Amino acid sequence: MAGVLRRRIRNPHSETCPELVEGSQIVWLTFTAQIIQSKMNANEIARMIDHAVLHPTSTDADLRKNCALAMKYQVATVCVKPYHTELAATLLKGSNVKVCTVIGFPHGNSLPSIKLTETSMAIDEGAQEIDMVVNIGKAIQEDWEYINEEIGIVQTLCSIHQVLLKVIFETDFVTSDAHKIKLCEICNEHQVAFVKTSTGFGYVPAGDGHYIYHGATEHDVRLMREHCDPKVQIKASGGIRTLDLLLRFHALGATRIGTSATETILAEARLKFS
Repeated sequence: MAGVLRRRIRNPHSETCPELVEGSQIVWLTFTAQIIQSKMNANEIARMIDHAVLHPTSTDADLRKNCALAMKYQVATVCVKPYHTELAATLLKGSNVKVCTVIGFPHGNSLPSIKLTETSMAIDEGAQEIDMVVNIGKAIQEDWEYINEEIGIVQTLCSIHQVLLKVIFETDFVTSDAHKIKLCEICNEHQVAFVKTSTGFGYVPAGDGHYIYHGATEHDVRLMREHCDPKVQIKASGGIRTLDLLLRFHALGATRIGTSATETILAEARLKFS
């Protein structure tokens, strides 16, 4: 990738989250997060986390280390690259931590038939949850018949095997609220388990030779929760590296959080709730 990758830090008072500039909304979100905090403990927070081991440089040794960490904290899943599915299933066997595998990752460009084959292979190798990226270009050009087909065939296969499907919108690329709402409606139709904000790898050019990345935003999580059926859950993912952010997204309706900062977040949680 040309240029320099530069992570934009989200500030709820900045232009990246304009919906939170009004004081009353900031107070509401803070108050809601405080209520949630009072009813949660570190173990419950751990069960919300999909621990991500998805960086291109992650090795087998990294996976072993991270699966041990996931079992130590009893998170919901370890989210892995497709070729790591079988090893992750072996490492996590007998634990309560599930294997989650990504499909069409990170840009969603594979044909529906390839996504279906990837999903079938992942299930055969032990995946219990699937995170699939939609075809981003097709969503932007509003080819909803195509999007409907690819989500439908993968959801059908997952349903047969009692595997949960999470559909990733990649909101750094799919930026139109109208498009996000339509994706929610299609996911409602197929009754997928989750809709998910981001891959964590949606870097876009900043115009000065650098790249920026937002990941999960409060606006998008709120929008998804508003337009998804109650049975369709929300996974916030991308840039969530603190307990405060996790709780803020949970206050907006996210029931699963994708992060690689699990140990940091749970260390904060143990201090806060001890």
